[in-house]
Amino acid sequence: MAKPENKLSTATPLTPKKRAILVGASSGIGAALAQRLADEGYQIALLARRGKMLEKLTNEINQKHGETRAVYYIHDVTDHESVPELLKKIIADLGGLDTFIYNAGISFMVGLKKYDFEKDHQTFDVNVTGALAWFNPVAELFQSLKSGQIVGVSSVAGERGRVGNPSYNASKAALTCYLEALRNRLTRYGVNVLTVKPGPVETDMIKDAKGVLFPISAEQAAGDIFNAMRKRKQEVYTSARWRWIMLVLRNIPSIIFRKMTF
Repeated sequence: MAKPENKLSTATPLTPKKRAILVGASSGIGAALAQRLADEGYQIALLARRGKMLEKLTNEINQKHGETRAVYYIHDVTDHESVPELLKKIIADLGGLDTFIYNAGISFMVGLKKYDFEKDHQTFDVNVTGALAWFNPVAELFQSLKSGQIVGVSSVAGERGRVGNPSYNASKAALTCYLEALRNRLTRYGVNVLTVKPGPVETDMIKDAKGVLFPISAEQAAGDIFNAMRKRKQEVYTSARWRWIMLVLRNIPSIIFRKMTF
């Protein structure tokens, strides 16, 4: 875990600060969203495994704004036991917490005729168990505060069990279902839970994929996510066309859907 080198400015009643934790911030959607949050005045704690990339992103943000708006912590989301103490430390460093975003995720392609339990296990450990390790204590905190916003980056892949990547589809389906349940618990306490469902985004995750439909930039995805956060929406597809594409896919009869090869 990296100790922040720069001290964030202290919030006061006259100079309030919006404070966010972003897990999975080193590249792609996470890095683009970190830039957008900083542009909007947030003080942000950035977490990921890749320390050099985190440090570079943090320095870029702080140099751009001429002040410390971002600090970083090296963290592997499969290290579940470290989360409670790390969360306490980050909140102390930030001086509070208003928004929590879980963007960490992995996907392995194993082929249509192959099965790999180890890769499946890793997928669930990062995409689901790692998320729960963070969401549970954050939800408990926000419930007690009766305020806050939780953002979980799921995927359109979680809406049906496709043959191409069963474990990734299932992990995102689990995450989407958990976020809905969390929303139903927390909405009565004034806490908003936003489920993000990206289609293909131009990141390392799809760089070797073929036949990708309608990919968008990480910056566009980050803009869609921030706008949904600002409006306190419960769900957002990015790009928006995927809402209608998935409406069609969800309603394809199983006898037809199982013959597809994507």
